[in-house]
Amino acid sequence: MHWPEGFWWGTGASSTQCEGAAPASDWWDWERAGRAPVSGDGNGFSTRFAEDFGLLAGLGLAHHRLSLEWARLEPEPGVHDAAAVDHYRTVLTEARAAGVAPWVCLHHFTLPRWFAERGGFLVEDNRTDAWARHVAFVAETFGDLVSGWQPVNETNYYARGAYGGRGWPPGHDDREEMALVDEAIHLATAEAAVALRQTGAPVSSIFGLSPVVAQDDEPATAERVRRIYDNTWTPGLGLFRDGVLRVRGRPPLERPDLAGAFDLIGFSYYAALGVRAGRPTLQPPDAPVSPLGYGIWAEGLGLVLERLDTELPGVPLLVAEYGIGTDDDRVRADYLERGLRVVHEAIGRGVDVRGLFHWTAVDNYEWLHGYDVAFGIIGADRTIKDSAHVLRREALG
Repeated sequence: MHWPEGFWWGTGASSTQCEGAAPASDWWDWERAGRAPVSGDGNGFSTRFAEDFGLLAGLGLAHHRLSLEWARLEPEPGVHDAAAVDHYRTVLTEARAAGVAPWVCLHHFTLPRWFAERGGFLVEDNRTDAWARHVAFVAETFGDLVSGWQPVNETNYYARGAYGGRGWPPGHDDREEMALVDEAIHLATAEAAVALRQTGAPVSSIFGLSPVVAQDDEPATAERVRRIYDNTWTPGLGLFRDGVLRVRGRPPLERPDLAGAFDLIGFSYYAALGVRAGRPTLQPPDAPVSPLGYGIWAEGLGLVLERLDTELPGVPLLVAEYGIGTDDDRVRADYLERGLRVVHEAIGRGVDVRGLFHWTAVDNYEWLHGYDVAFGIIGADRTIKDSAHVLRREALG
């Protein structure tokens, strides 16, 4: 396949998943309370990062998104850990030395303990003061080494995971809290994007987007499809397009200053949703099921690209995460082959896709599933899997 000149081939990872939970984080406490498997040292990235960047460069994967863990950088309010700052500057420097452009994420699901104990994103002052201060600190301290920003991972999933009964800290199941945090995290993401663009590096969102397919003509099905899109797609995309944030359970919030906050709209894709008789189900109905419980269907990626191109015509897009959790690397290789064809066909139709980041580079910690689900194209022992060569072939031609 022929790809556009300068197409970004990359991978993504997070600090907690590849370095282990930070001792000053809410996830560390969650593990110690027995609410999640212990992450330990992750996959060893904190000491093997130079080796990992060399492997990625050799595969032609010249972009890598990583997170700078807030709880490591600021373990106490207003107190920055000089050793953590030096470590992350070394990581970013080594990436660039290896020929890998580092993209930085500031929030990938976990929070400093002190921020969580103050109410996290439930409290407006935490967003407008502590979070804004953290964004400014990261921009000033690391901006000279950062090639791009993806400020908050899967913005539209965080509130559901933490306040919608999905098992992430603080483990709440409260619709009002979930709506409030959903609003706050979308604002936090867009406000960070506006600030980070001042560094001169491109800024991309990372929304978790699944297409929703009606599997019958029942009115209840059409209504459920609309509601799912309204809950998961509308807040982030509407804020970007219209400067109005619409979160279910909250009044519309006008923020014209946040319209167009991103240079690119980036997203993760893992599954499509079907709706039949008004109830969510697998899409397609006969899809094989991943270890995480969703249907495996690469073709749904094309539906996401098509809908984004329709809703946001002319806006550059980034596949910020695409991958599959499986111990069968042949399944991963086939999933990659099919996904790449889908993206290539979309580009051929005129959709402006700037790059694809595979999730993930090296097998790592998968949150509540621990180390039981493998997403990497490289094993934890740094063995390059056959699936990696699917990407290498396209990236290097």
